[in-house]
Amino acid sequence: MSDDNHTLPYPDASAEHPTLVIPGSDAPAEADAERPTRRRRWPWVLLIVVVLLALLVVAAEFIARSILPGIVRSLVIEQLDLPADQQLDVDAEGVLLPQLIGGRLDTLHLSTDAVTLEGITGAADVTATGIPLRGGDLGGASGTIRIDQAEFTTLLAGTDLPVESVVFDAPNATLGGSFTVFGVAVPLTLTLTPGAAEGDLELTPVGLSIGGLDVDVDGVGSMLGSVGDSLTRTQRICIADQLPAGLTLTGLAIVGSEAVIDIDVDGAIATDPALLEKGVCPR
Repeated sequence: MSDDNHTLPYPDASAEHPTLVIPGSDAPAEADAERPTRRRRWPWVLLIVVVLLALLVVAAEFIARSILPGIVRSLVIEQLDLPADQQLDVDAEGVLLPQLIGGRLDTLHLSTDAVTLEGITGAADVTATGIPLRGGDLGGASGTIRIDQAEFTTLLAGTDLPVESVVFDAPNATLGGSFTVFGVAVPLTLTLTPGAAEGDLELTPVGLSIGGLDVDVDGVGSMLGSVGDSLTRTQRICIADQLPAGLTLTGLAIVGSEAVIDIDVDGAIATDPALLEKGVCPR
């Protein structure tokens, strides 16, 4: 019997054979082409993440700056027993987020156009440093209080000087008043240069007018006795009883139409209620 179906011989194992390509199967080439593209996308992804983080930090900083002044204002008003509607501007220096995380503010500015402390009303500007957010003493604080002529008159009301009015003429202040001689009131004006010494108000006489006549300051003491001596010598006046105990007078100068009082603030005023009470003058 003859076989019409011829069987093909097995291919020689030692011979090279062409690789068959299945139509439509080009996946390896496409994968190789996509790898550089994906690698090129990573810098853009990182850039987007960095930008988003930066925006979050800016937003958090903005929120912190929006909230912090209100919190500080409320605390100051409560501690100093000020009116609820007290105008008080608060400004913090530097980037707030690291300071808030660390629990301490570097620098804080407080300012107001009008505040009344122990009966004296004036504009105040105070800078505090090292403010603990979890309780504790301040690192330090100092500032200025600016008062007008009427308030300066009140400041001197408790002294032995015959003060009825005060007129500023920088760098001096002229006091108007009178003294009694043999039952007769004699008008006088006394021009002084104010300053500060060891926490006291210091007044140095530079001019004197009695009954409308200018008088030699150096020679009037012998003419008027004890009255003349009190008018012509440099006087130191304690005003601690007109300020909170935690405030110390460090300087005073007449600038324009205001008396500018420099003060130093005891850092313990944040934790010691006694320092918020009126101070005491030695007797």
